[in-house]
Amino acid sequence: MIFDNQLLSLLFGKVEPDVMQASETYLIITTWSLPALAVYDAGAALCRSIGKAKATMYISTIANIVNIIGNCVGVFVLDLGAASVAYPSLISRILSAALVTAYCFREKNRTRYQVRSIFTWNGSLLKKIMGIALPNGIENGVHQLVKVALSSMIALFGTYQIAANGVAQSIWSLASIMGLAMAPAYTTVIGQCMGARDIESANFYFKKLNKITLILSILWNAFVFAITPLIVQHSAISAEAKSLVIWLVLINNIFNGLAYPFACSLGNGLRAAGDVKFTMLVSIFLTIAARLFFSALFGLWLNWGVIGIAIGMSIDLVFRGAIFIWRYKSQKWTKFHLI
Repeated sequence: MIFDNQLLSLLFGKVEPDVMQASETYLIITTWSLPALAVYDAGAALCRSIGKAKATMYISTIANIVNIIGNCVGVFVLDLGAASVAYPSLISRILSAALVTAYCFREKNRTRYQVRSIFTWNGSLLKKIMGIALPNGIENGVHQLVKVALSSMIALFGTYQIAANGVAQSIWSLASIMGLAMAPAYTTVIGQCMGARDIESANFYFKKLNKITLILSILWNAFVFAITPLIVQHSAISAEAKSLVIWLVLINNIFNGLAYPFACSLGNGLRAAGDVKFTMLVSIFLTIAARLFFSALFGLWLNWGVIGIAIGMSIDLVFRGAIFIWRYKSQKWTKFHLI
């Protein structure tokens, strides 16, 4: 927040002044919501790990309804510009953090929050937790940095490509829901199996979850692509940008349906088994060597624009998924014992 203007100028210096001003407004407001998002993520993870996933679903539903209503009021009634969608995000994240924290303090839960335990230092346990959290945090940090770099590339392609990519990104987020939804299932099920050192069950559920996730992901991505023309039809962008959105979604959804279940969900299962360093190194290497390199190659050097960026991102998913499948079949993940 202190260096918001300098960072945005460094990364997106060539965008139009009104776009830069809107970006700064959105960045400042949403940054205030990140501590609340961290609190919610911690509580949601606890709920899933003790089999209370429905609680997070209800809380998320409430928060998203508040967010949607807030967006409608901000955009169509108050006309606040970028702040119209930033403030509802801030409010919904604070609300979800408060609700999940209150739920995690419930005495009925067999594992729950306790004030005295939150502020107790347990060095050996914290070391084990950070052994999982730090590699995962580094991996996500590199991914976000590359994501910012790709956004900087896209800012060079012109207004209509920026607009098309913005709409496509929203649809890509919708397309990835199935893989993201199954990822916590891997974490919970595989984590419990490996915590009990029941490797046979872990292998059984790995195979079962892989099949379920792949089938659901293909069906879901096909459905999302089928409704994309309807979504694009109501988007306030040019006809040229609308046509580009269709191509971007087609490229993404083909690879998302086939590779994302293994690149994301299967990777979560390997992390739950304790294989965090391998998944971290693979993810960091491919994020830079595949996602960033091929995006720059196709997008900038071959001048394919945002189409090249989409292809580069898809290549990353294919490589990552293939390596995680190999790692799973090697059974090396069975050698870890976290707790």
